Amino acid sequence: MKSLLLSAYKHLEITDLPQPSPAAGEVLVRVAACGICGSDVHGYDGSSGRRIPPIVMGHEAAGTIAALGVGVDDYALGDRVTFDSTIYCGHCPFCLQGLNNLCDNRQVLGVSTEEYRRAGAFAEYVLVPERILYRLPDSLSFAEAAMLEAAAVALHAASLSHTQPQHTALVFGAGMIGVLTLQALRAEGFSTIFVADVDPSRLKLAQELGADATLPLSGDDLVAEILRRTDGVGVDAVIEAVGRDITIRAAISSVRKGGTVTLVGNITPQVTLPLQQVVSRQIRLQGSAASAGEYLRAIELLSSGAIRVKPLITAVAPLEEGPKWFERLYKGEPNLMKVVLTPADPL
Repeated sequence: MKSLLLSAYKHLEITDLPQPSPAAGEVLVRVAACGICGSDVHGYDGSSGRRIPPIVMGHEAAGTIAALGVGVDDYALGDRVTFDSTIYCGHCPFCLQGLNNLCDNRQVLGVSTEEYRRAGAFAEYVLVPERILYRLPDSLSFAEAAMLEAAAVALHAASLSHTQPQHTALVFGAGMIGVLTLQALRAEGFSTIFVADVDPSRLKLAQELGADATLPLSGDDLVAEILRRTDGVGVDAVIEAVGRDITIRAAISSVRKGGTVTLVGNITPQVTLPLQQVVSRQIRLQGSAASAGEYLRAIELLSSGAIRVKPLITAVAPLEEGPKWFERLYKGEPNLMKVVLTPADPL
């Protein structure tokens, strides 16, 4: 099968790999669309440490079922499906609580570490367990469905933010996860949502997707503006989708006493926290790891148009163009948001 292989860091090549066969409880999915995630780009140069070559990356995908393993009875050949990026065991203490994203035995599609290697969806076919599958409505295109994983991540972050009527929120970062989180917060009931970024084109998109105000500010200037707009109180919740010292400090300073700061961005491995400010103002500081069962909600919201993803898709391109698009994303070309690769047309 045709595959996009990371054979060495910063080197992707189209190659032919053996087509896998599903074992008991597995399905073979013919991949119709797979989005390039920011984590794939960080894996491309080795900076994440979680894409050790050789590996077929890709975890934001959708397609049709091409083969069924023994014991798979709830799906049929040709069914349109997507799947969780996290392969959870289903029986550890976290899984039994519904916290699949915290599974003690979790693996991630398209990821290779010292502990495991799991081929991903930048290929014509990918193997996944039946338990992580979700059916797609006919109204949702495969390119849009490739955005469901990111939308589920955004919904998980929003769900942790203790929504109450008339609550206000601030989203740091108007990248892919930031603008999806903006829409997720609105769907979950936040009445006023600010979005902050230093990129004017991203803020323009955030405005078009429903931000009440976009703020081209950072650091102390942003904090001062948020306090001005909230009569010195601060917002009820902050979603930090960047992951840098300056943005996390500003997030903590922008939230009200007793408010919630949810950390989604993790572009840097370590940050310095203003601990006394967190403790003395009783701020809930929490991380948001992947998604935990929000796929059905994401499918519902994308299908209804409550979360719009088409404006976020920069290009839909054949798998053969993958190396070119990875290079452009790696260089950080402006106005690039989401690129979706199409390894194979659905049958």
